[in-house]
Parts: sequence; structure tokens; C-alpha cells
Amino acid sequence: MSPRSVRGSRYRAYVQIYGADERPGTALLLAAAPAGKGALVDTSRVIPALAAVAPAAWTGIAATTLIELADPADPQAVLTRIRGAAATEGPLTVALVGQLQRDRKQGQIHLALARTAPATVRYTGLPWAWLVQTLQQRRPHTTTVYADLIADAEVWQLLHDQPLSFGNVPAYGVISPPPGRRRTAQPRYAHALAQVLRSGHRPGDEELHHEVLRRVDIAEGALFLGAMPPAAPVNVPLPPSNPAPGPVPAVPAPLPQQARRAASPVHMPSEAVVPVEADPHERIAAASKAGRHDEAAELAAAAERHAVQTYGADTFASVHWVEVRAFLATVAQDPSTSCRLWLQAAETRLDVLQQAPDAHDVETSVDRAHHQWLQLRDASAARAFAPRLVALRRRVPGRQPGALESIRKTLERLTTPPAQ
Repeated sequence: MSPRSVRGSRYRAYVQIYGADERPGTALLLAAAPAGKGALVDTSRVIPALAAVAPAAWTGIAATTLIELADPADPQAVLTRIRGAAATEGPLTVALVGQLQRDRKQGQIHLALARTAPATVRYTGLPWAWLVQTLQQRRPHTTTVYADLIADAEVWQLLHDQPLSFGNVPAYGVISPPPGRRRTAQPRYAHALAQVLRSGHRPGDEELHHEVLRRVDIAEGALFLGAMPPAAPVNVPLPPSNPAPGPVPAVPAPLPQQARRAASPVHMPSEAVVPVEADPHERIAAASKAGRHDEAAELAAAAERHAVQTYGADTFASVHWVEVRAFLATVAQDPSTSCRLWLQAAETRLDVLQQAPDAHDVETSVDRAHHQWLQLRDASAARAFAPRLVALRRRVPGRQPGALESIRKTLERLTTPPAQ
């Protein structure tokens, strides 16, 4: 591959053929980011990593055509290549790496290309609708998308209310928030995807997605596409005065709308005596995943009571279980309970456990409280939680700009009477 300094559209296609008895597959790799200060993601290293994957590994078909678009500049030329790939008969795998930007005049989302700038995105970016409409014209169950995308601040705000559409095409991957001023993100999901495929192991799409997530540290707050991500362990700091409660698995990240599945209406009551002495995380996770939200909440509440009795109410052990309950409420689509518990956890970490405002666990709690607050549909509940959230946001502004302004605008919308 040429170095990233060589800008413009670089197109390469070739066919790997081992037999003619299968319908040929196609893999389309599209990685792009604006040059210079406009880049939110660094694609320079991931492009050669993706290109080094054997074409057959992308589709599982021996005869596979690979179409590679590295830092293309012309949206019409990119659309032509996408249409060509979509016109094929066999399986199509699309890998997207880049950044999403919003056209401020029409409000449309675009995939930024090499010459895209905020003022010219309408003309220099690839409209997301073009991509979706083209892929939707294919026969069902023949197309898969893997995406590692960074959203700019405006698109990120939109995604809180409306998930990014892929039409009827199965999509796996992550959409991450903007990395902050003067920083560029690394496409870690795409790197890990290339590593797995280059190992010679090609599981099914969902299993491949899970395998990638197990290998990579995704940006805090990222939205997961496709299958529900597995929880990963995390180290929770314990001060010397707190007895160690043993390994404390992570509180899984709040699930974005794209990753939620319909919950089973079946409820199986838990035992009268909950065995909190044993690690209950696996039982809680199993109950939550099966849609038995009340049972999962009961188990977590029992574990919290045990932690309070054993170590004290204001300890890292007890606040962990508050966060577990907050996460379970998120999965159960109860934003009021989830917001209240995340607020409680954040206040405890700041005011009692004396953690710094920029500590990872503190920022996580506040970010998740804010996210759940935005999901509230009850205006009175939103107004009731707002003072606590505003107070926290003043102390913990987070990594994304405009958090306090977002709260203010939402409150104005809730308090403004509808036009007659």
C-alpha cells in the first residue's frame, strides 16, 4: 500500500479463485478520512492491515473479488464502485472505516472522504443514504457490513435520538464519539477484525463480531452495532481501608438502541435465599439476557445488601453493585431507575470515595446518567433529575464538548408549551 501522504482515490480489485463450483463473493473495503486537521480517525495503519486479509476470508468463499478504496476523494466515483459491488450475485462483505459528518444545510449524514471539510461536506462527502439505498437493492441475506466509524459532534448528538440506519442489511461494529480537540482516534475494531481474519479462523458473522470485541478496548460510550457485546473485566480500585471483595467484573456498557433485543415476557422468581456469598454475576447476566429483568434486579439488590453489611455502605464494593443495578435498568429499558442509580454512583464516587472528577469510573457514571436522562419521556422526571445532573456536569464535563448546553436545550424543550 502507498503511504497515507499519497492522497486521492486509490482503487484496486483482484480475484482469488480456487474453484468454479461456488457463486463468487465480493469484498468491498472502504477506508477514508479527510486530510489534515479535519481528520477524526487515523486510517493510515488500518488500510494495509485490511488489505493484507486474504480475499476469501472476508466472505468465506474461495472465489472472491476484493475491491479496495483507500482514501478516495470523489463521492461519485465511490458510488460507482459501491454499485458495481452491489450488482454482483454472490455474497458481499463491506468493511467501512472512517468518520461521519453532517451537512449543516440539509442535515444529512455523510461518510467523509479525503477532501471533505465541514463547509463542503455536502459536495465532498459520500451521502450515507446513497450507501444504504444501494445495498438495500440486493437480495436478502447476501450482504454483511462491518463498520468502525467515528461520529463528529453533530452526528453524535443525532445518534442519541435516532440510530444510524443500515436499512435491511446486517451490520456489525462500533460507532465512537469524537475523540476531542486536536486528537484522532485509532480504528481499533477494524484492526482487530483484520487480525482475526488473518489468523485463518473465519467464524460466523456474529461470532466474528464477538471475537473482535474480546480483543479490543473500545472507546468509552461507543455505540455497538449488531449483536450484544460481551462484558469485559475491569479493575475497580480499592483503598487499603476496604476489605477486598474479590474479583469485581465490569459493569457492562449501556446498550445502544441498535443493540437491544426484544425481552422475553417470562419471569422466573429467584430463590427465597439468594446465595450472595458465591459470585452472582453470571446468574445476573443470564437472567438479564433471558429477559427476566425482575429476577436480575433482585439478585443484584441482594448482592448490594451483602456488600453493605460486609464492607459498609460507602465503599467501592457497594458502589459497584449500584452500577450493576443501573446497567440492568438500562437493559430493562427503565431509564428513570437507571438515571437515578448512575447519579447515585457518581455522587458517591466523587463525594464519599473522593475520586477525581476525571477518573475513568467517575466520568463513566456521569456519562451514563446523562445518556439515560436523555432517554426519559416523562418531563416531570427529567426536570426532577436535572439539578443533580447539572451539578455533576459542572464538576465532570466529560470528554465531549457541550454537555451542559445539551441539558439546557433539553430542559427548554421540556418546559416550552407546544405551539397552538
